[in-house]
Amino acid sequence: MEPTAKSEITLQGIAASRGIAYGQVFLYLQSELEIPQYSVDPDKRPAEIARFEQALLVTRQQISQVQDQVAKDLGPEEALIFDAHQMVLEDQALIGETIRDFEKSGLNIEMCFNAVAQRYIQAFSEIDDEYLRERAADIKDVAKRVLHVLLGQSALGLGDLVEKRIIATHDISPSEAASIDRSAALGIVTDAGSRTSHAVIVARSMKIPAVVAAADLTTKVQNGDWVLVDGYDGVVIINPNEQTLLRYGQIRKAKESFETRLMAVNELAAETLDGVKVALRANIEQADEIGLVKQYRAQGVGLYRTEYLFLSTGAMPDEEQQYAAYRAIVEGLAPLPVTLRTLDLGGDKFLADGPQSISQEANPFLGYRAIRFCLDNPEIFKTQLRAALRASAHGTAELMYPMISGPEELDRANALLDEARGELRARGQAFDENLRTGTMIEIPSAALVADLLARKCSFFSIGTNDLIQYLIAIDRGNSRTAHLYEPTHPAVVRVLRQVITTGHEHGIKVSVCGEMAGDALYAPLLLGLGVDELSMTPTLLPAVKYVVRAMKMSDAQALAAEALRQTDPKKTAALVEAFYRERMKLE
Repeated sequence: MEPTAKSEITLQGIAASRGIAYGQVFLYLQSELEIPQYSVDPDKRPAEIARFEQALLVTRQQISQVQDQVAKDLGPEEALIFDAHQMVLEDQALIGETIRDFEKSGLNIEMCFNAVAQRYIQAFSEIDDEYLRERAADIKDVAKRVLHVLLGQSALGLGDLVEKRIIATHDISPSEAASIDRSAALGIVTDAGSRTSHAVIVARSMKIPAVVAAADLTTKVQNGDWVLVDGYDGVVIINPNEQTLLRYGQIRKAKESFETRLMAVNELAAETLDGVKVALRANIEQADEIGLVKQYRAQGVGLYRTEYLFLSTGAMPDEEQQYAAYRAIVEGLAPLPVTLRTLDLGGDKFLADGPQSISQEANPFLGYRAIRFCLDNPEIFKTQLRAALRASAHGTAELMYPMISGPEELDRANALLDEARGELRARGQAFDENLRTGTMIEIPSAALVADLLARKCSFFSIGTNDLIQYLIAIDRGNSRTAHLYEPTHPAVVRVLRQVITTGHEHGIKVSVCGEMAGDALYAPLLLGLGVDELSMTPTLLPAVKYVVRAMKMSDAQALAAEALRQTDPKKTAALVEAFYRERMKLE
């Protein structure tokens, strides 16, 4: 069909699922539930609590049915998304608080449950961490289901969409995303959301182009409007004109050609033109990313952020809960190696529950966080260490400590690990006696004493995000200084080279798991400096593998040597970009 004569409107959002789609809009506006409020007679309160418990049971059954359908349609890894929903329904804090509010107020259980759920949603929505903010969507999705059951209403979904349409909505829950007919949905655009939401994970699995956080989208679009969705650059164009459609036709052809090149390379080994094999691993947060690790042919997991298990529930999981979570990943990827990073709370990741809880500080990134918290709370730390050790019996696991500032902290961490080993031996529980332990290098002091640390661990993993931030005294969240965050700063290049050289002199592997590792622009520089392994978000692997296969290691080493001679970070950045563009055959 021809584009309409209406004025073209361009909105910028966040690219969430790659691809370009063009079609008419289906505007999906969910109405808020009207929650009645009334008092429950004292003699009827036990029955009201029983009604709540029955609603939770029915909701569990509904979610199980959705999960089974997703497993059938998309695969078991995608179905793991709904484990988080089941966890919400089993959250004793949420359930207990609802019952306490009910017993105190005497108001109907719908009103009490909704009030408690909204408090949880608000608390998660205010967390700085993008991944954790999205957990508010899980609670909201589950709460809506429970309320529909309590009110005896049927939840309206997207399952009945039959014509091919671009779905436009304020936000979309995982349940709603899972109900979409792939043959009918051309693309998804939302006012809210982020690239880490479960709904986006489902959209990617369906290979549906998606853009989220396109502010005020639903106020600017009407049913039947023609919309172009650019899932590469996060652009939504309402009523595009002929010139725009022609331009995007060319863009789509070029993007799809480039994607085809990347995915073709994804099936091949990460090996340079002069025959040097490079280890590429994945950074993950939860078990439902196992599928992505396999899909993108990662050689294991270089960074498993264990704190997300703690943060997703807002409480301290016990040893059995941690063991089950760690085992699922170690066993699910065996025999590939999985590196578990011990608890890294603080900075921008806070936990309300537990002894000596971490709370907001004036300078959280310089405060009470990560290994400092763990060493101050040895029982919490040893619980995690025992769980990680037990998981190591089910595959190939490694352990690494974050935010180590010097050898004294490393000694104390290793001593607690030895205690955890002894406790498991006393119990007769199996673990890998040869478990390798490593140190993250993300504090300048650790880089300066890398020779002392190398004698006490099996490998280094450089966390470039924090290392650069601390090294140049740059807060990336401060708009007045963020532009000074330069991976090509001569201090950064020199420190990276020093750490790598020191590690190799002591016979240990050196990897990078920060953002630089997943940026195909910087990968040649890191490899040229001598890094043994790069670990990144799984979806970034094809681009990094492509540039690895398009270069000679000798050329990357020459690039690194030239970077070490530079004094101007902008000139170094220009060298790095020229190297990259030549190998990627970009004009």
